[in-house]
Amino acid sequence: QVQLVESGGGLVQAGGSLRLSCAASGRTFSSYNMGWFRQAPGKERAFVACSSWSGGSMYYADSVKGRFTISRDNAKNTVYLQMNSLKPEDTAVYYCAAGLTWLSGSYYKPSEYGYWGQGTQVTVSS
Repeated sequence: QVQLVESGGGLVQAGGSLRLSCAASGRTFSSYNMGWFRQAPGKERAFVACSSWSGGSMYYADSVKGRFTISRDNAKNTVYLQMNSLKPEDTAVYYCAAGLTWLSGSYYKPSEYGYWGQGTQVTVSS
């Protein structure tokens, strides 16, 4: 079992930055692939970024490439999402997720993650 708690959301102007954190409970954090997803009002939950259990593989949605960076500190049981050059369209509730395995090429699918945090709101004003 893994419990996830996100923090770091808030209100920021376009062009600004935020860093989200996701703290995980449990001794097996380093075994989990970790992902960030977001959900805007009226839209489906969408993939943002993910990191393999070792941090050796990272993937990003095209919409955030070059602006967002995912990282993890297995010693602290924490995964981060550094968000730079924020745009109003980045406004959403951001969720942290953990999963033990990815089927080939399926890292972007919410179904690949068995554990979810409660979400943290990010609002980018224009």
